[in-house]
Amino acid sequence: MTHQRDSWDAVVVGAGPAGLRAAEELGAAGHRVLVVDAKPSVARKFLMAGKSGLNLTKDEAREILLSRYGEAADWLAPMIADCDAAEVMAWATGLGSTLFTGTTGRVFPREMKASPLLRAWLARLDGYGVERRTRWRWQGWNDDALQFETPDGPRVIKAGATVLAMGGASWARLGSDGVWAAALAGENVPLAAFQPANAGLLVHWSDHMAPHFGAPLKGIALHAGSTRSRGEAVISRQGLEGGGVYMVCAAVREGAELYMDLLPDLSQEQVAARLARPRGKSSLSTHLRKVTKLTPPRLAILQEFARPLPAKPAALAQLLKAVPIRHQGLRPLDEAISTAGGVLAEAVDGGLMLHRRPGVFCAGEMLDWEAPTGGYLLTACLATGRWAGRSAVRYLTGDYVIEAATA
Repeated sequence: MTHQRDSWDAVVVGAGPAGLRAAEELGAAGHRVLVVDAKPSVARKFLMAGKSGLNLTKDEAREILLSRYGEAADWLAPMIADCDAAEVMAWATGLGSTLFTGTTGRVFPREMKASPLLRAWLARLDGYGVERRTRWRWQGWNDDALQFETPDGPRVIKAGATVLAMGGASWARLGSDGVWAAALAGENVPLAAFQPANAGLLVHWSDHMAPHFGAPLKGIALHAGSTRSRGEAVISRQGLEGGGVYMVCAAVREGAELYMDLLPDLSQEQVAARLARPRGKSSLSTHLRKVTKLTPPRLAILQEFARPLPAKPAALAQLLKAVPIRHQGLRPLDEAISTAGGVLAEAVDGGLMLHRRPGVFCAGEMLDWEAPTGGYLLTACLATGRWAGRSAVRYLTGDYVIEAATA
């Protein structure tokens, strides 16, 4: 079959938040831009995230925001500084969204949906002349050209600059399947293996936990290694889910033991003092419930993981402050909200251009960073997309200084 061929100033592969943000920068600069995506429609994961309320960012000081990216914070620092919470909010407002900030600092569009923002975003790109193609799957390179498998057969595209923004390896049905890693590995691009991030815990519950499936665990803290989370969790049939669990996901994945503090607002000494109150003829379980005011789901967790309970107040208080959570690891990669792993920092220069492929930039979740839920994921996707797009603009205009690969 004869390959159809054409050329563009810039091609963006992947039409999620990072790719669309890169395309926006390129289009605004007046370049002829093509955005391609393997799925039948664009920004599918973005739209799915918006179904439960689109958390755009976290309105907090830049240094605090940056700290949420862990080991990648130094690498991402200039990108987050260029596109922090204030910039994300200004960008969304510029697209016509009315925003509000919740009590925890999370920022949402007033309509709590992603679709109105996406429509305005795509309209802006249309105004720049940015074109889109769907059902185009990237197949790597043919010399310096990009290869795609399309509904109309193979296509070979020449691009003055390319931005790869194909996501991580979770939620494959929405487009993030990580298949692109093989093509980059074939180019000797340094990659880290994909691992689940913001994933639930698999727990093989005993039968007595069944009545609590779906119950929220409020007023708890989780700690694993040096990480501590005050977020909530939910008892599911499969294990434990929720923002509090996702905060400690990285530490658990690295092998840290997980503990649950059932009374995080009380010190161990205060808990022991309550337990030392006379209990009369009450059973230990009744006395425990009365003096601690633990909810049934929290009591169920205690019974599930800590029976038989110690009778002495000091020992029981110590246990209540650190219930060991026995689990069978994280949920599978494709069930994770996001992934760790991907293109290593050493594979790109300061403008996110691949050392192995001049003129090719990477953005979004396909880069090796991770962050908890709460607006941090989307902020970094937008930030790296903007950074890669601006770098590609400089490359096209001849103003880009190519950095040598680090040893």
